Amino acid sequence: MTQEPSRAQQLMGDIAPKLAELTDDVLFGDVYARPGLSQRDRSLITVAALLSLDRSSQLKSHMGRALDNGVTQEELVEVITQLAFYAGWPCAINAVTTLRTVLEEREEAEPR
Repeated sequence: MTQEPSRAQQLMGDIAPKLAELTDDVLFGDVYARPGLSQRDRSLITVAALLSLDRSSQLKSHMGRALDNGVTQEELVEVITQLAFYAGWPCAINAVTTLRTVLEEREEAEPR
């Protein structure tokens, strides 16, 4: 039985195999697994950082991960609202658009 490729392997394994390996083994295998913070808290921090840096393409996948880790839609909206005043209005507006896309895609993927 073969294991399905990780998201990192799917996104970049063919072009940057070492970066995909480091993403799987170090970032998600070690850093995200450390006991000092919950997965939920790590997701909130990551979303806040990506929002502040206006990294919309990465923000999308991490918003989905945050929802999977127990962060609610309302909490993500609060993070966006809080950071509008620190990261900038355009970053917050982009984040709202990204969150809307994530939520719509999840709704479409739900079995009816």
